Amino acid sequence: MYYWWGMSFMWWFIWIAAIAIFFSFATPVRRSNVRRYDDPLAILRRRYAAGDITTEEYEERRSRLEEAGMRDRNLEASRRPAPVDRHQPA
Repeated sequence: MYYWWGMSFMWWFIWIAAIAIFFSFATPVRRSNVRRYDDPLAILRRRYAAGDITTEEYEERRSRLEEAGMRDRNLEASRRPAPVDRHQPA
């Protein structure tokens, strides 16, 4: 008789623990503490607004970042396959 009572108690403990573990993993994680990365141009603007860099440094770095961005966009565009006109015979 004591054997059944003990197993019943153990099953209740196992189910409660399983439910607690499930809900601990199912709840969403707060993202407020996660570091979000800004793009380099936003960081540059922030540093210029704070007075960390001069106007000349800001203009030079901004132009370099924009040139690098244009190069990246052109590189991505060159990697795309040419559009195929399906109405023309091959």
